[in-house]
Amino acid sequence: MIRSYNPNDIEPILNIWLKASIRAHNFIAADFWESQIDIMRDIYIPSSETYIYDIHSKISGFYSLADNTLAALFVDPEFQGQGIGKRLIAHAKSQRNPLNLTVYKENVNSYQFYLSQGFHSLKEQVDNHTGHIECLMSTKI
Repeated sequence: MIRSYNPNDIEPILNIWLKASIRAHNFIAADFWESQIDIMRDIYIPSSETYIYDIHSKISGFYSLADNTLAALFVDPEFQGQGIGKRLIAHAKSQRNPLNLTVYKENVNSYQFYLSQGFHSLKEQVDNHTGHIECLMSTKI
């Protein structure tokens, strides 16, 4: 089930975000992601529109929107490969049109996933926080 975020969800989604970020971005030191937890808790999640994927009262994934940008999409590594990401993307696309996002170029699996879900690569740019190349993608051509 996909439902709206409530403040009681913060710790489980931060845990998912950290585990999935470290796993998907092994080209960035884990301590970078760990240093971002407070910012995620205090700024990014509260200021975004977040939806939770809930399986029998267990949060297994989430996504966050900031205007027409998919600012976050994370599935607990335990639940990856079960179609949850696809369901979250479909829900996000029903909320915004067009939908934009950035993904690290080195995160090949996620980049390919977004292509398979109807996103198109528009341009590459340097992420100011990490110095790594990210791809700007959109559902609009």
